[in-house]
Amino acid sequence: MKATQVSKENGVVKFSIEFSKEEFAEALNKAYLANRERFAIDGFRKGKAPRKIIEMHYGHDIFWDEALNALLEDGYYNAVSEMGLDVIAQPKLDTPDIKKDEPVVITGSVEVFPEIDVKKYKGLEVEKLETKIGAKEVNEELERVQKSQARMETVEDRKSKNGDTLVFDFEGSVDGEVFEGGTAENYELKLGSGQFIPGFEEQLEGKSTGDDVEVKVTFPAEYHAEELAGKDAVFKCKIHEIKEEILPELNDELASDVSEFETLDEYKKDIKKNLQAKAKDTDESIMKDRALEQLYNANEIEVPESMIQNELQNMLYDMSQSLQAQGIGLEQYLEWMGQKPEDLMEQSKPEAEKRVKTRVLLKNIIRQEGLTVEDAEVIDLMKEFGDQYGMSVEQVKTMSGPDTETYFKEDALTKKAIDLIFENAKLKEAKKSAKKEDKEEK
Repeated sequence: MKATQVSKENGVVKFSIEFSKEEFAEALNKAYLANRERFAIDGFRKGKAPRKIIEMHYGHDIFWDEALNALLEDGYYNAVSEMGLDVIAQPKLDTPDIKKDEPVVITGSVEVFPEIDVKKYKGLEVEKLETKIGAKEVNEELERVQKSQARMETVEDRKSKNGDTLVFDFEGSVDGEVFEGGTAENYELKLGSGQFIPGFEEQLEGKSTGDDVEVKVTFPAEYHAEELAGKDAVFKCKIHEIKEEILPELNDELASDVSEFETLDEYKKDIKKNLQAKAKDTDESIMKDRALEQLYNANEIEVPESMIQNELQNMLYDMSQSLQAQGIGLEQYLEWMGQKPEDLMEQSKPEAEKRVKTRVLLKNIIRQEGLTVEDAEVIDLMKEFGDQYGMSVEQVKTMSGPDTETYFKEDALTKKAIDLIFENAKLKEAKKSAKKEDKEEK
């Protein structure tokens, strides 16, 4: 096989792929062997007729289409690689003029990734962020740790109140009829959590263990179950247990239980150090996003419509997967929103166009700057990804087939391009500091 780039104009490459007569002959024989069972010819058992006999009965070109498709199945992608093309759409192939015992030449065209000269990517102005962690943030983290170590104790000597957890049975009915999904036994509900519809949890406050409580509520008009939306309902509840959350004291003992430190003061210093490191990473991430926003605004470029449509399809797929994880189908979601798929596509198009243009800008910066990555950097990214999902590097490599390493390499190059933009950006002081540092605790 021989691939030749004929021309390149306005993001479209014209090419030719030539298969030798020997390659085509081999493909023809494979097509014959794969399909001979289909032909029944007098004088021969089914599937046993020689190729020449079949061609005499059905035409000398009976196997040509299948042979050609088989050659192109791998040959096209090999040709793309040989020509060094970064294609963004399926090719448009011309009908070849095939002649017996001669090479087969396929001509066609394909859209390629836009090559542009990005001029405005250094010196972009970005507002400087420098979040300072103080006592307030440290105390909030301590409270989170404190709550994570809380224990639940059964309450015997008082009535229920906001913040308690109730263990109870309930049976819901509308117009005297019990409805599906409105019944449960030994259900645990934290009062004040907002887990149930408005007005439900408040009616369970001030009650005692063993109480039978009749809760009367009205389902919201926009409730997801249409048969219940806007309806008055009655829930018969039986309270079995009232539990309250007991928080441990914030002291040296708690610090030693949850950390490597012996004292609360040491633990608080470590919390501050870790929170400050996270805040720095978050600030940098936000500033990089803003730098990309500036890059997008500073460079007006045109991109192929096919790239935008591909991105829209990817966005729609991601949305569908996210909804499915919540037990909701895309069609059901669109029905709730009173939308059609084309409405969603139209609404999403500006964001899809922005994503595509930003990707085009970054990829061309990589080309202009001659950015490269070492194999070790790609492996590090794979390891980082694998650590999140309990996978080894080898498992990550095989996750998406042979293109996995290419994906991670492109990701590493993109990160380098973003770092380059950020390192060359002008950080301007904010008019007001992002956060004033609290006074340190004594």
